[in-house]
Amino acid sequence: MLNDIAAYFSDNGNTYLGYVWQHISLSFEALLIALIIALPLGYFSYEKPFVRQLSTLLTQGLRVIPSLGILFILIPFIGVGRLPALIALVILGIPPILLNTIVGFASVSENLLETALGLGMTRSQLLTKVQFPLALPHILNGIKLALVEIIASATLATYIGAGGLGTLIFTGLGLYRYDLLLIGGGSVAILSFLSMIIFDLSIKGVKHYEK
Repeated sequence: MLNDIAAYFSDNGNTYLGYVWQHISLSFEALLIALIIALPLGYFSYEKPFVRQLSTLLTQGLRVIPSLGILFILIPFIGVGRLPALIALVILGIPPILLNTIVGFASVSENLLETALGLGMTRSQLLTKVQFPLALPHILNGIKLALVEIIASATLATYIGAGGLGTLIFTGLGLYRYDLLLIGGGSVAILSFLSMIIFDLSIKGVKHYEK
């Protein structure tokens, strides 16, 4: 097994790096779009109780749908390739960021907000200097959860021709190549683990700074 893995990297090193780059670029592009959508929507939902309830119900509903199901739903409308995979991953990434953004802003003490307004802060100052910094640990946790889910789900993008590390996994399954399964699955696991460590350290740093 180890000899097969070493032989693969020796013969296909550049191809492997291409798969890694496809996987990372697709994942982070989806995360960025999800963040652009979910962060302002989360704050708006926090401000409007009815929208908050509706957003929570919709996002919880989205989380029930498996990522492969979202991919297959999109195929009849926009075909196969990178675009449907990107849209599916964005849809998967929105719920954890949105929900944690709402929770983050809701966790800020009302007494603190009233005190800040009483000291003469404007609404924009209140948002940028009080609410957002205090909500940031929750938001970062939502981004972490979204990224881990996106990285794991991006393996399924191979089904519709979007490339990535899933190519190794599904090739390994088709050819009974356990070395390819281990390389592909292990690489996805390492990417997810590194993402969790980076965001956990970021969250700890933000909480330490707040103290």
